[in-house]
Amino acid sequence: MKIKTIEATAVQIPMKPECLMITALGEHRVSDYVIVRVETDEGIEGVGEATVSERWSGETVWGATEILRRVFAPALANFDPTDIATIDERLDQCARGNWFAKSAIEMACWDIRGKVLNKPIYDILGEACRPLTFTNRFSMGAYDVPRARQRAQELIEAGFTTIKVKVGGVAADDIARVRTVREVIGEDCALTIDANCGWNTETAIHCINAMEDCNLALVEQPTLNDDYGGLARVRRETTPPVMADDICFDLIHAQELIRNQCCDVISVYPGKNGGLRKSKQIIDFAAEHGVACSIGSNLEFDVATAAMGHLVVACENMQIEKFPGDTLGPSYHQHSIAKNPLVIDWPTTTITDAPGLGIDVDWATVKRFRIA
Repeated sequence: MKIKTIEATAVQIPMKPECLMITALGEHRVSDYVIVRVETDEGIEGVGEATVSERWSGETVWGATEILRRVFAPALANFDPTDIATIDERLDQCARGNWFAKSAIEMACWDIRGKVLNKPIYDILGEACRPLTFTNRFSMGAYDVPRARQRAQELIEAGFTTIKVKVGGVAADDIARVRTVREVIGEDCALTIDANCGWNTETAIHCINAMEDCNLALVEQPTLNDDYGGLARVRRETTPPVMADDICFDLIHAQELIRNQCCDVISVYPGKNGGLRKSKQIIDFAAEHGVACSIGSNLEFDVATAAMGHLVVACENMQIEKFPGDTLGPSYHQHSIAKNPLVIDWPTTTITDAPGLGIDVDWATVKRFRIA
């Protein structure tokens, strides 16, 4: 079997008004992502998704589309799509970085492999070590106090048992927001925070210690980009477990984080890590060193969310029971690109046992929301 064609289509779908995301990086109102279709000479197709964000990974929808069409597609012509390791090697030979663009092709190749073997991807990665339905946290934007209070109450009523609050801005505002949410949700609901590299080390330590009475279950990416020393210091000088996310894209990053004792948890997901195979390498390495992993998110559509779900189901060290992740992306958007959307009941997400990713793309919807 050989790769015949690789198509990349940029789409733009708006968020639901109640799900607009505000973080230390700014506001997220619409999602500009790239949907990839890989076709083989035997007529089997696979789909992938690049959930790019220039403010987060540095990738743009225009850059991802062009590197997929002009660099990766020609380089992979006539390659075996089921040989994932060789596909990854070839992509890395072609370009540095471009994690999400690479993951879209690799994701589509896993989809093809699953269809060829007539197995869901989690069965190829290993086997199901947890149910196909799993629990989510909810990531709340960095809202003002009145809106945070209202949103927290809505989320409790919706059944969430873990709520993540975005911080990383003005210290006093962040502390007030987190205190308000804790007041609303009570002590029985887990509360985590995520600074998205918005704080420097001193501010992070000050804020986290000031929130000690809020009983934080997890502190995600509290320090600046690439500041491994600062992250390690935060872990030493504060009480809650620390998660690394925005500074862990590949296995080398994970090795450095663990070598320098920077974190208790690593956020892993296929888009950020350049694909499912590379994500699993990080998860397995972390497991060997007693570091937990959980699933991160970039507000994906159904295709990439399905890939995330297969990773969660297949990998025991994706400790979502202790550190719930976020596989809610499709439900944040006003439209779905899938004919058979994932079942997302907000507190839970369910993937299918269909071969491959288990997602059939609605190409008419993709065409409707295509970015010229």
